[in-house]
Amino acid sequence: MRLASTHAAVQRIWTVHLRPQTGGPALTCPRCTHSPVLPAASARSAALTHLARHARADALPGHLRTCQCRTRGCRWHPRHRGCAGPVLLALTCDRSGRAWRLADACAACAAAMSRTAVVPPTLLGTGRKPTPSTLRSARNAPPFGPAEQQRVREMLTYLATALPRFSSPAARLLALQCALRADHHGQIRLPHGFLRGMRLHGRAELWLELEHAGWLYRPSRRCSPVRAQLLDAAVLHQAPGRTARVRAAQWALHPAPLALPSALPSALRLTALALATHSASGAGGGELDVLTHQCGQPPQQLEDLLDQLVRARLVTAWHHHHDSGEVRWKLPAHSPASEDTAREART
Repeated sequence: MRLASTHAAVQRIWTVHLRPQTGGPALTCPRCTHSPVLPAASARSAALTHLARHARADALPGHLRTCQCRTRGCRWHPRHRGCAGPVLLALTCDRSGRAWRLADACAACAAAMSRTAVVPPTLLGTGRKPTPSTLRSARNAPPFGPAEQQRVREMLTYLATALPRFSSPAARLLALQCALRADHHGQIRLPHGFLRGMRLHGRAELWLELEHAGWLYRPSRRCSPVRAQLLDAAVLHQAPGRTARVRAAQWALHPAPLALPSALPSALRLTALALATHSASGAGGGELDVLTHQCGQPPQQLEDLLDQLVRARLVTAWHHHHDSGEVRWKLPAHSPASEDTAREART
């Protein structure tokens, strides 16, 4: 005899709309009564902040979460083989960037949705300060490992949706470092020497690009080190703490097993970093749609960047399997990260 569940399915779908009007767009939410008028520059960040607040307030244990896409008749994506994998939080925006949806969806449905990024649990933490034991374990952890690789991959995926589609590769790399290195107040301090090492020193247009997107702002243009304040609420509530996130940020600068030359152009560096997050044991693979989303490049441009990585001898070979939509690549043999790199990760 089949036993009925004692738990009713709980709806976990939150939507907001940015409706144009005089004075700035108004944010409307079916679950809220007020519709605040927002400055156009910060509207996108306010929409993500609102959705993140609902998701934290309506938290559920994992065993009670269900694929909301399936309950809606799977209208959010093209037809595929069916639900599979864990239930995740999927963030989707429409083509105009005026409508945003955050919902529980299984891994298979989330992967099939267009203009969608999976919001990792680390971006919807409780906001509680880490305990001393947590800080000690983070400090004693090895500098690099699968956790850092996964955290960078998740952040690249999130930023691909949180930032405008036209964001440049250099701005995406800068946003990644800012998101991972910010303190629990969302404040960022980047020394000029650090920016020189990334070949981003003096690139004021990149900061302006992120400011115009409403993702951060700089209280002063003449600070040393460079200071900024994040406006993305989802990034403000990351877990674990900053020590673990800084290790991930450092791994992104030296993404083993790839060894990136310091003079590599930003588009190639971002592509190589995306490949590194999907690589292990000298090879890797990922869906073409996922890679184009993370790199902010159309498929043809991504394939050209992969060819350039082969010519630069950072990738031995790559192949696009058209039947499955997957891209596979091989990496040359590289030695492990040097002791100097490991020391940098601890500072």
